[in-house]
Order: sequence, then C-alpha cells, then structure tokens
Amino acid sequence: EVQLQASGGGLVQAGGTLRLSCAASGFTFDDYAIGWSRQVPGKEREGVACFSTYDGATYYSDSVKGRFTISSDKAKNTVYLQMNSLKPEDTAVYYCAAVYSLGLPRAARDYAYWGQGTQVTVSS
Repeated sequence: EVQLQASGGGLVQAGGTLRLSCAASGFTFDDYAIGWSRQVPGKEREGVACFSTYDGATYYSDSVKGRFTISSDKAKNTVYLQMNSLKPEDTAVYYCAAVYSLGLPRAARDYAYWGQGTQVTVSS
C-alpha cells in the first residue's frame, strides 16, 4: 500500500524558512514523480514543485521558483521541500503526492497517491 506522510508545517514570519518532509512507503522509490501541491480554502489545489526519482529532474511553479527547493534522500525514501523567503501568500495546506511517471507532472490532478496535508502559515 502506497503511503505518504507529510510533516514540517508551522507558523513562521514573512521572510522565514520551513522545511517540509514527505516520507514515502509501500513502493520502490524509483521511477516515481513526487510532488508538492498547496491549497487554500475556496481555491483549486496548486502544484508548486516536483521531483523525478528517475533522473533527479525538478520542476517549480513560477510562484515559488527561486525560493523553494525540492530534494530527495533515496536512502530514507523521503522528499523534502525547503521553503525560503516565505511570503504571506504562501499560506496554505501543503500536500505531497506521488505518481508512477518518468516525467514531471505539474498539475495536482496528475497525481495518483496523496498524503495528508500539513499547514503552513506565514504571518506578515
């Protein structure tokens, strides 16, 4: 059974940093794309970053490019999202997700497996 466990959210001031973790189990950590999406009430879930376990390629949405970094620790089956220079508009529930893919799915709808969300709140 594929399971994804997200953690690391919290409350931080604008300009601060947080690191989210996504621990994966139940599947081989190869040939999967692992992504982070976020959602605020009343809006669609937005894909913000993706990591390919196939070749290490990454994708970032324009809204986080240059501030967020996605990385992987294959030995721990864990993907991280380092979030720097946080802004109030980054406030959302962040979800990690996975799909069997050699590419970099950008949209939340492209993912098959989801973890529970972790709340990130950035105060101004």
